Amino acid sequence: MNRRKSSLLLLWMLVCSGGVTEAIEPISTSIAVGMAAALTGFLASYQNIFYYFHECCRPEWIYLNKTGLQVDLEAKLFGQHIASRIILKAVTGFMSNDNPKKPLVLSLHGWTGTGKNFVSQLIADNIYKEGMDSSFVHIFTSELHFPHLSQIDTYKSQLQQWIKGNVSNCAHSMFIFDEMDKMHPGLIDSIKPYLEYYEKVDGVSYRKAIFIFLSNAGGESIIQTTLDFWKAGRDREELELKHLETELSVSVFNNKRSGLWHTSLIDKNLVDFFVPFLPLEYRHVTQCVMAEMEAKGLQPDQNVAVQLARDVLYFPKTERVFSVKGCKTIASKLDFYT
Repeated sequence: MNRRKSSLLLLWMLVCSGGVTEAIEPISTSIAVGMAAALTGFLASYQNIFYYFHECCRPEWIYLNKTGLQVDLEAKLFGQHIASRIILKAVTGFMSNDNPKKPLVLSLHGWTGTGKNFVSQLIADNIYKEGMDSSFVHIFTSELHFPHLSQIDTYKSQLQQWIKGNVSNCAHSMFIFDEMDKMHPGLIDSIKPYLEYYEKVDGVSYRKAIFIFLSNAGGESIIQTTLDFWKAGRDREELELKHLETELSVSVFNNKRSGLWHTSLIDKNLVDFFVPFLPLEYRHVTQCVMAEMEAKGLQPDQNVAVQLARDVLYFPKTERVFSVKGCKTIASKLDFYT
């Protein structure tokens, strides 16, 4: 049994690596040729089996489901018409390009509970067969991975090595940086060379990688613009990226708690899109409740959704227009209402 498992593992390594000789280096060439000859017939007949044996950096495991992403954004991401449009176009355009000039860099901004983490999951789910559980999706959280200012130089070196190692393993790697507003200023600049238009950096090409930054920074300017639209009696869907992008990028660049404060990533225009996530209204919270009930296997109940949505805190206090925490606490509150 152990010998059989070892054989299967070896064969998987051969298939995933793209060639027998590369997989078994530095075994001598004569042995490699002998093994290759012995296994050629088997691999030719049964190689498709091994594509499903273990996750590989191959099209069988990494491919964009454009229709799936579009449906998910329309049906599951509530109140974010601007973000949905940007993300769909940015991701589909990037993934359909066999020779991109640089990695895709998205910076998602907005108040808590508006869908930034959730949309990162939707992107991963529609690119990687294993979704967020893929070994090619990597999440960095500021307070967990980079907690001490005194070790900033060590973090910079580690971050560079982590990214270089993972992209070397799979060009189509995705890196998600959560809590950017809590990240030490200057840390993210350490990976600037990897986000540039260089063909290769130290022998490694980063052009097919995806970098996603998540931050609450800039949320105030997004809220103010959205509130101004509401006060002017204008429909929320009239808001466009042009109303928000310039002020958002300036706000993030000048905010010491943004993680992108005075960063050369903005200076050098390496962030492809600053994606604003709007504050959620009562109707969006109701949609979140209905979706959460369905996700938990419960029969969606409009009365429960209305009651829970009404009890959520809103601001400004008098008008009660926007949810203070978006949909962030819906899952935990739902148990109390059902």
